[in-house]
Amino acid sequence: MNLPELLPAQWRAELEPFLDAGATAALGEFVASEYASHTVFPPIEDLFAAYRLCAPEQTRVLILGQDPYHGPGQAHGLSFSVREGVRIPPSLRNVFKELAEDVDVAPPTSGDLTNWAEQGVLLLNAVLTVRAGAAASHGGKGWEAFTDATIRALNARDERVVFLLWGGYARKKAALVTNPAHVVLEAGHPSPLNPKGFRGSRPFSAANKALADGGRPVVDWDPRQGS
Repeated sequence: MNLPELLPAQWRAELEPFLDAGATAALGEFVASEYASHTVFPPIEDLFAAYRLCAPEQTRVLILGQDPYHGPGQAHGLSFSVREGVRIPPSLRNVFKELAEDVDVAPPTSGDLTNWAEQGVLLLNAVLTVRAGAAASHGGKGWEAFTDATIRALNARDERVVFLLWGGYARKKAALVTNPAHVVLEAGHPSPLNPKGFRGSRPFSAANKALADGGRPVVDWDPRQGS
């Protein structure tokens, strides 16, 4: 499986300078083997959905998750997001509570964040695949270098990108953002198991302020509406 060939052409061109060809090839072999021999999420057609919906030049915000949901029908290639009709996971419920308190968006009944992606919010997981029922099962197999390359590619761009890093794992990636054009906003993870650090962080209004200050359009954070 040639992973770069599966990316949209614009992303492939931007990532390749930051990818090690040998490591990427080994990752492709591992991913192909896993899809062939196990149930893996997201479905392979959704593997690069975040990249497909959000071109590099359109990317205004990056929200970084850790790895995909590992339950049936949940993961569809966008961090924190689930398809229409799928029960909203607890972390996303907390995101929606903060959304309501921060920018007065009533909590949606659907957890599908496709509208955010279409507005330039790159909903990226650090690890892009997972074996069914086995959280973090594809960690340490090479995806981290692939998605670090994505962050490095965005860091190399001159137009402002706001990096929303929630939780200890995501916050470690702040070290990859060295370009002063960009803004990093850190907070705790939205999991209900983490009672402090996320609620009250006001990430959505802060991201829009940073975008406006950088001369970029703000995001309409209501997942039910286009902008």
